[in-house]
Amino acid sequence: MALTSSRRSELRAQAHKLDPVVIIGDRGLTEEVIAEIDRSLTAHELIKVRAASADRDTRDAWMGAICERTAAEPVQQIGKVLVIYRENPEKKPEEKLGSRPLPRSGAGGDDAKRSERRRSRTASRPPESAPRRRRPRSSR
Repeated sequence: MALTSSRRSELRAQAHKLDPVVIIGDRGLTEEVIAEIDRSLTAHELIKVRAASADRDTRDAWMGAICERTAAEPVQQIGKVLVIYRENPEKKPEEKLGSRPLPRSGAGGDDAKRSERRRSRTASRPPESAPRRRRPRSSR
């Protein structure tokens, strides 16, 4: 199942704060690395992988091989960092990435408390007769 452009954009935004969880070293894409990527995708759904190779074609080939062997979708590739996504069907809908919590439906009293709080936080004006105080300038 290919990702839509809007879903890919959401995943890129979520991946921005992630750190790479798997690093492909000098030995390349081994079975152990594929197994670790598979475990990470099962646990997290969205992961970053850092590739040690300086060759762009090699990294492109690795991205294709990873996605093919783990049944994942490529999200993006920036330099040596690959972002990969695979939906985990075992996760509950509220645990899935990108799902937002439903708004709470509280009693009317709860909303009244919030509005009171907002009003009390507004700044009150100083009396008109008091002169405005200035902060002293710091020497630089």
